[in-house]
Amino acid sequence: MFKLLIRIRQYTISRVTMRLFERAMPSMSATEREALEAGTVTFEGEFFSGSPNWKRFLSQPPVRLSDEEKTFLDGPVEELCQKLDDWKITAIEKRVSDDIMAFLKKHGFFGLIIPKHYGGKEFSAWAHASTLMKVNSRSTAAAITIAVPNSLGPAELLVKYGTEEQKNYYLPRLARGEEIPCFALTSPHAGSDAASILDNGVICYGEYEGKKTLGIRLNWDKRYITLAPVATLIGLAFRLHDPDHLVGDIEDIGITCALVPAHLDGITIGRRHHPMHVNFQNGPTQGRDVFVPLDAIIGGRAMAGQGWRMLMECLAVGRGITLPSTASATTMMAALTSGAYARVRKQFNLPIGRFEGVEEALARIGANAYMNLAMLRANTAAIDAGEKPSLASAILKYHSTERARRAVNDAMDIHGGKGICLGPKNYLSAMYFGLPVSITVEGANILTRSLIIFGQGAMRCHPYVLKEMKACHDKDLAAFDKAFFGHALHIVKNATRAFVMAFVPTQNNMQHLTRFSAAFAFASDLAMASMGSKLKRHERISARLGDILSSLYCASAALKRFHDDGSHTEDLSLRDYAVDQELHNIQEAFIGIIHNLPNRFAAWILRLVAFPLGYHFKPPSDRLAHQVAQTMMTPSPTRERLTEGTYQKNVPPNPIGYLEEALARAISSEKAEDSQMQRVIAVDDFSPND
Repeated sequence: MFKLLIRIRQYTISRVTMRLFERAMPSMSATEREALEAGTVTFEGEFFSGSPNWKRFLSQPPVRLSDEEKTFLDGPVEELCQKLDDWKITAIEKRVSDDIMAFLKKHGFFGLIIPKHYGGKEFSAWAHASTLMKVNSRSTAAAITIAVPNSLGPAELLVKYGTEEQKNYYLPRLARGEEIPCFALTSPHAGSDAASILDNGVICYGEYEGKKTLGIRLNWDKRYITLAPVATLIGLAFRLHDPDHLVGDIEDIGITCALVPAHLDGITIGRRHHPMHVNFQNGPTQGRDVFVPLDAIIGGRAMAGQGWRMLMECLAVGRGITLPSTASATTMMAALTSGAYARVRKQFNLPIGRFEGVEEALARIGANAYMNLAMLRANTAAIDAGEKPSLASAILKYHSTERARRAVNDAMDIHGGKGICLGPKNYLSAMYFGLPVSITVEGANILTRSLIIFGQGAMRCHPYVLKEMKACHDKDLAAFDKAFFGHALHIVKNATRAFVMAFVPTQNNMQHLTRFSAAFAFASDLAMASMGSKLKRHERISARLGDILSSLYCASAALKRFHDDGSHTEDLSLRDYAVDQELHNIQEAFIGIIHNLPNRFAAWILRLVAFPLGYHFKPPSDRLAHQVAQTMMTPSPTRERLTEGTYQKNVPPNPIGYLEEALARAISSEKAEDSQMQRVIAVDDFSPND
């Protein structure tokens, strides 16, 4: 009887609904599908369930360094930081010097991700991130020079997809620095829309090393390619064609990745770019009728046409490690220097950090520094556990770089004239110049926020949407019926949970986040149901949904960091400021959705379910801001944890070391002045008649 009812339901309700779903379903290109299917889902996926498992999340192992990784950070990385002179790199020589490049090669900085079997270090994601953070705290140009060979490029693609012959030849050379790699993806006509590249390769016969060979004749025009001016090996993305059917029946094989030695005839390197005066090596590269053998394809012939999938799966390193690492270092250095400067610098006979306007900016910087490292730890822990967190990495890419931008802008306001006058003692200028670069690369931030975060999240993480889409594509009515009615129950559960939890008084942050998770899951379904394929074009709605998802992830990472650090009471102000800000951000994003949903009845339903008692989440209080600011201006274990992993030694030519010494002296001077004042008061209070 039960099976009969299911069959009746399938051929009545589900069949009609399936047809409606097919009409409303947004179109999806093959490249979009590959992007959605790339990577894995970690804790961020649970927010679509409406009931995240906090116990499991908090019990996940925290990041740890091995003894070998600690030795590397305390040895070669520390020595490199002592050698680096950022002013010399950016303003005088305008490049990373030959002796620094030789040092990087000698100590294996270009082989952090390469397996030991091939001569690399095979470090964890956290060790990779820790290396970039410490180096970036001294020089952005040096950090980028290290990052590119260890990020999206030949080494990572070879490790994951290369043939044994390719690995055995190239990986040892890359690990030793005998080959300097770059990866050429962006072209004048394809930036963020990289799948539309016009660069092409045609399969044909040609001469290679004096022999007639079946290969590819390549033509490309690329720009903004980091390390291109000094590269000896070019990783190239292009569209492969086989018009004469020399390897199969398909003419347009698709996007393909190949390794091209930079010395081949037909390759030119254009005039070097100078991205925002950070002065890492960057420039255009062109190729005209460059011939390479067919086995130049990364992974061999079997991987022809698989380039887009390869790139999507590897983008998580750039988005999830490289950029968040440099952004974390930037926010931590902004926190370290701004806190010290606000205590040392006086106006009206008071340290400027005593003024509430400065306190407000200090608190924002401190919370952003705390949050950036929290997100980086959570994501690298997932990567080290074997995950490929593509969505979490997109969240990190956008939010860590945006937080760094806000932190450095606040730091510039606090420093005033000292921040805007260039010179060897200006420790903010390189960070300020470098931020637009991080905002732009690996998917521009506007694109990431408005299209990728929620768009990828809804398809990849939702427990039912992808199943429904696949069932429609396969014309599988039974599978659609099962997914659709599961989805319907899912909507009812989340609406009920969000509504009921709004009436439960609590100060527990995890309960607040669970309530908002349920409301977010309901809002996602409501938006998709009421707008259908139009949601893809209503980027502001999609962006706000992405903001909610991101804030849920960010706040969770802050709670995890506090837990992993040992739940120190002294750190509560930083944690609470960061989480309170995210809860307020979630509320504001919901308000934006409610005010702008085209279907006003759907907006009214969302308002009733998510906020039946009104909007009660406020920004961080002035009391919290004062506590965070005081923490940043006072040497303590909390301040050390806030800026851990950065280079702070007072060794020439490091101006930050001088500033930290000045902070210690200023505090000693304040104590001496207080003691002298107490003696004066005691003398004034003394009376001969006492």
